[in-house]
Amino acid sequence: MPSQKASLACEVCGSRNYTVTLAKGRVERLSVKKFCPHCKKHTLHRETK
Repeated sequence: MPSQKASLACEVCGSRNYTVTLAKGRVERLSVKKFCPHCKKHTLHRETK
């Protein structure tokens, strides 16, 4: 199954800090709590296209 690339954007400041490779058949968007270097704290990051 082919995969696709997506960016993870910070919910607080909106900066795209991480890129991930996901399976193509996903329906829901990924949301992970990761470190944001702009906010200097751990915030929720959601998948963007």
